[in-house]
Order: sequence, then C-alpha cells, then structure tokens
Amino acid sequence: MLTKFLKYVLILILYQSPLYSKSKILNEFNSPYLSNYFSGIVAYDNEDNSKALRFFQSSKFLIKKHNSYLEKYVYSLVLEGKVQHATTEIKQNSIGNNSNFFEAHLLLVLNSLKGKNYKKSKEHLKNSYKFINNDKTALIVAETLKQYLYVFEENKILNTKKNFGDFSLINEVFQRCYLDDKKTKTYFEKLINIKDDPREKSFNNSNHSRYIFFYINHLIENNKYQEAKEISDNLDYLNSSLLVSQGKKWIENKKLGKFQKIFSCRNSNDIVSEFLFLVANLYSSQEDYEKSNLYLNIAHYLNPKFKFNLALLAENHFVNKNYAKIKKILKNFNEKDEFYYWFKIKKEAQIILEQQNEEVSMDFINSNFKKIKDPSIKVIFDVANFNKNAKKYDVAIKHYDQILQKINTNSELYAKILYRRGASYERLASYKNSDRDLLKALEIDPDNVYVLNYLAYSWLEREYKINTALEMLERAYAQRSNDAYIIDSIGWAYYLIKDYIKAENFLKRAVELMPEDPIVNDHYGDILWKLNRKIQARYFWKNVLNLEEAEADMKKNIRNKLIDGLQNS
Repeated sequence: MLTKFLKYVLILILYQSPLYSKSKILNEFNSPYLSNYFSGIVAYDNEDNSKALRFFQSSKFLIKKHNSYLEKYVYSLVLEGKVQHATTEIKQNSIGNNSNFFEAHLLLVLNSLKGKNYKKSKEHLKNSYKFINNDKTALIVAETLKQYLYVFEENKILNTKKNFGDFSLINEVFQRCYLDDKKTKTYFEKLINIKDDPREKSFNNSNHSRYIFFYINHLIENNKYQEAKEISDNLDYLNSSLLVSQGKKWIENKKLGKFQKIFSCRNSNDIVSEFLFLVANLYSSQEDYEKSNLYLNIAHYLNPKFKFNLALLAENHFVNKNYAKIKKILKNFNEKDEFYYWFKIKKEAQIILEQQNEEVSMDFINSNFKKIKDPSIKVIFDVANFNKNAKKYDVAIKHYDQILQKINTNSELYAKILYRRGASYERLASYKNSDRDLLKALEIDPDNVYVLNYLAYSWLEREYKINTALEMLERAYAQRSNDAYIIDSIGWAYYLIKDYIKAENFLKRAVELMPEDPIVNDHYGDILWKLNRKIQARYFWKNVLNLEEAEADMKKNIRNKLIDGLQNS
C-alpha cells in the first residue's frame, strides 16, 4: 500500500513538469529510475548523502526531465567532494529551468575563475543574481566575487562596492595582499587589532584571530621573517586557534616553507577559497551544516593544499554523528603537523566515547599522548582537562604540574592552571592543596569570578569560613549577576547562615535559569522545607530523581529526605 502511494506521489511530481507528458510517465512508470529517485530524495533528506548520490546516479534519466533533480544531484555531488563532477553535470545537462538555483551558477563562476577565465566567470556571475531572491548570504557571496573578479582583471580594488561589515574588511585585506598593496600591513593590523609597540604586541579581536596566521604568511612571503617571528613569539598557545598554533610551531621549528605550500595571497584561487571558508564558517555557526559543508567542499576544490580547513568539515559531521566520514577526513592529518594531529586524536577519542564508553576513550587519548615527543603546552593542557573531566584527577594534576613549570608564575595563565589544579585537588578532598592553589590564583587575579565562586562554594560545603565565603560570592555576584552557578552558591551561603528568605530569592532564580541541574533543585528543596513549604520541597526533591546528571549518592540522599524530611529542621 505504501509503495503504491509513493508511486502516485512521484507521478504527481513528474506530471507537473511541462517537459514530461502524462502518457510518457504512465508508459514508463515501472522503470526503476523512479523508485531510485525517490529513495535518493529520502536519503538526502535524512542526511545520508553517500546513499542519496548512489540513488541519484542510478536515476539520471530524469536529469533533463524533472527540474529539481539536477539541484539535488549537484548538491549530493558537492557534498561528497565531487565538485568538478558536479560542474560538468551542470554544463552538460542545464536546460530550461533545471539549473534555476544559485549554487549551479556559483559553481560555473568558480570553475571559470579556477581556469583564470575571468570574462566567462563574470558572465556566469551576472546570471547568478536572478536566483539570489532574498538570500542575504548569497548576495554577499555574489557581490564579494564581483569585487574579486575586478581585482583579478583590473589589478586594482573596486571603489564602489557594498559594505558587508566584517566580510568586507576581511576580503579587502586579502585583495590588497593579492595586489601587494603598500597598505596591506596596515589593513592586516587593523583586522587583528594589533598594538603598534612590538614589545607589547597583543591581539585583541578573538573573532579575527585566525587572520594572524595569514598575516604571518604574508610577512614570510615578503621575506620579513623577523617581523613574523616577533608576532609568533608573543602568541600564547593556550589562547590561540589550531591554525595559529600550527603556524607558531612552524616558525619555532624554522619550517617557513610550510606556509607557502598551503596558501599564498598572490594566488587568486587561494584567497577566494579562504573567502568561501568564511562563508562556510558562518553557516556552521548558524547550524546550517549542509550549506556549510557545501561551501567547505567548494573551498577545498579551489585550494586542496589547505587541508586544515577540513577540520571544520569534521566538526560539522560530528554534530550529525557521521563518524565514517569524519574518520576519512582525519586521515589528512598526521604527526608532521602536531596540532592538527592532536585534533585528529581528540576527535577519534570523542567518537570512541560516543560508540563505546569513557574508559576506552580515555585509554585511547592517554596512550596516544604518550607517543608524542615533547608535546606543546596546548596539548598537555588538553590532556589534563580530558582527565579532569573524566574524574581522573591524579593524572590531571600531574599534567597541570608540567604546565606550571613552563610558564610565568605571575601571569593570568598561571592563575588559570592553578584554578584547574586546585579544583582537581578539591575533588580528591585534598583541601589543603586545593585552598593553596585557589588562594594563589586569587592573588594573581583577585576578581576572577570562577575562582571566587569555586573556592567559596568549597568552603560552604565544608561549612568553613562561611562569612568569608559569602563576601567572596557577593564580589562574584556583583560581576556576574546572571550566572546561575554563582546565584546558586550565594543562595546556599544564605541558607547556611539561616537567612532562608534571602536564600529562597536566590535559589528560585537559579532554578529558573538551570531547571535541569540536580544540585540547584536539591538546594531549593532544602530551603523550601526550612520555610515550611514541604509539599513544594518534595516536588523539587522528586524532580532530582528524574534528572540524568544526578549522581547515585545524591539520589540516595534525596530518597531519604522524601521519607524523613530534613533532619533537625
């Protein structure tokens, strides 16, 4: 019955196409291409693109018969990394309305651009505007490509152009870099917000930190190695992106040739590829992973040397649990490039965690970490955090010890590591060591709200220095009045000094902000009990039993409270 219904749906779809007569459909209805096409649509909608592509390829009879076929087929090809194949299909099979979608013309634009046929590229770009409709991102892509084509043909920057904020600034930097414009350095420094004094170089725009890599690349390409090294020396591994960290490592190891092997802003394909990566990153941030993957594969088609951009493709696939594709992508990263190799190890560990369990995942990451010769601070920091999160606190502490031996004892970074090591000690009930680390962290960074909250809450749990803990929490709350964890802590502090009215005001807000947190629900229940609102107290305690994050000991304690209430209340 279902098969029959689906056939009728297909008949209706094809019947509405003016290119395909009713009689011909009926005559060829039993042809396998119809069911293959429908299966391809289902697989495509289920994000099983490999299967979708197989079905579409076995139903190619429809490529000139049904308008939407070519679009889905092209999308499937591009999402499988077959960008040249997709472009060829568009060239060979574009008739009538079947190529009335923006990406078809985009591929033709880029195919001509890759071949340096800028005149033909402009013709395709002009046609693409018909299919932008109300898609703002498509408009940005078309307008930016218009600017790039002008630069490539005229060897100068287009004066009259639309402004798309950060997109425009980033692309003007690369256009000036391509032209070897004398203002390139100024534009790069504006983009990454770099201070003028080389002794105080710092980078204040984290959103644009990626472009530090391209600035260093530009300096090296222009034989300004010392300037590149000065910037690299002032970079902090722990606060740098994968790409920037990898570039810093190349400079430290004097592997300067690595930069030009993957990117040159004098190469038109390379800079347009970077622009398309920017578009892909935008789509990923909006959780439109299909469009993101589409643009990532097109970017890779233009510059296959820049394999590091495939890390975002792996991240996108991880969200959709497409582990087979991730493993294939990760083969691009090896030991020669430490930070991307470590990214590979971490991603494989995450897959193991999803498919098996935490113990196997941690064994994998720890055993692979031991194989790395002289790992960087960033890698040590990662493995320490993995172990801390897995409650392997002794192992985590050893790694934090290693990092502390390598960094400035008065830096904010030192305070950050002390905080993490102190929290690990606290979990082991080694309170003397924990307090020492957390208090030292506050000496370095007195207003760090997370350290204030952690240390204060630790004292509250021990019923130690409650008044001092409350003062610390009030300082933290003054800075982060909407932080649910701080609100919970300060509410609990008032509970311990028996100010139940104030405690209830804070914990009520905490529950509103974190309704699924078992500790917050438990605390709120305790306060309600003290206020003689016992029915409501039991409601929140019962709620804890249904929460996944509630630990066994907590659930046992809750069951006792549901029977006996709070003792000595």
